[in-house]
Amino acid sequence: MIRNFGWVEAILLGLFVVAYGIYLWRIIRISRALHAPAYTIIFKLALRSIAVALIIISILGPTYGDSKKEIKSVGKDIMMCVDLSKSMDAFDIQPTRLEKIKFELKKIVAAFNSDRLGLVIFSSEAFMQCPLTYDQNALNLFIETMNTNLVPASGTDFGPPLKMALTKMTDESDEGNQKSKVIVLISDGEDFGEETDEIARQVEDDGIRLFALGVGTEQGSQIAASKGFRTDQKGNVVVTKLNPASLKDLANKTDGQYFEINESRNDVNRLINAINKIEGQMRDARLVDVSSNRYFYFLLAALILLVFDVMVSVRTVRI
Repeated sequence: MIRNFGWVEAILLGLFVVAYGIYLWRIIRISRALHAPAYTIIFKLALRSIAVALIIISILGPTYGDSKKEIKSVGKDIMMCVDLSKSMDAFDIQPTRLEKIKFELKKIVAAFNSDRLGLVIFSSEAFMQCPLTYDQNALNLFIETMNTNLVPASGTDFGPPLKMALTKMTDESDEGNQKSKVIVLISDGEDFGEETDEIARQVEDDGIRLFALGVGTEQGSQIAASKGFRTDQKGNVVVTKLNPASLKDLANKTDGQYFEINESRNDVNRLINAINKIEGQMRDARLVDVSSNRYFYFLLAALILLVFDVMVSVRTVRI
């Protein structure tokens, strides 16, 4: 089987015809001026025409012969837990912490298009926003609609999202290799939960890798509200700061890593590279019929003819 004749092949053929037409015209004009026969050029014409035809056929990619090839489907399960507490509306990271995270999450989704990804949102409680899926469009839609009004405004607790992510991953009917399962916890680090350490030990015991991504600055900023800035019960303006200590501790306990987004640093690409280094589990393997591309036979034949053309000289004009 050969693919359709394309514009590249048409250009090559056209250049050959034009160039060789000029060559023939010159030889015939000289032979007529000298009253000598020029029929010997037919040998060269045939030789070079066959060589060009073979080159064009090789470019077309001729395939024939049936063979079997094993196709393996390998992937990871990645559950992303995103903090939607009010502190994520802080604007020490422009335009806000949350908007920056939404932008970077889409980059992460694009980087793992052959893996299953899920989304958990949380503050003091956790909610499954999107289960593990291959559907990038659906996942990006959930990411785009994230805002701090989707969860209760009562502080941040890392325990519930980690427990939910752990449950969803370990309850899969095909558990496979636990080391191919990853949790990405994204927050500004202000954890007020009491069960985080216990859940972290369960994550570690199950062999699931946890990567923490802190967002914010240690200088912090106010939190935008409908009228001015968010205040506490005493009327003081709330200033939220990045607290990386709890996130680093979580990552260390689960053989993971800590990454950060601040005013001068963005570790998202490093996070993607770290997850890429994790070996995925084989989900499926099947044999498919394939046809091999045999272009090299035609290309080799053309090369032999061209070498023969250079080595063999034919007198085109006898004087």
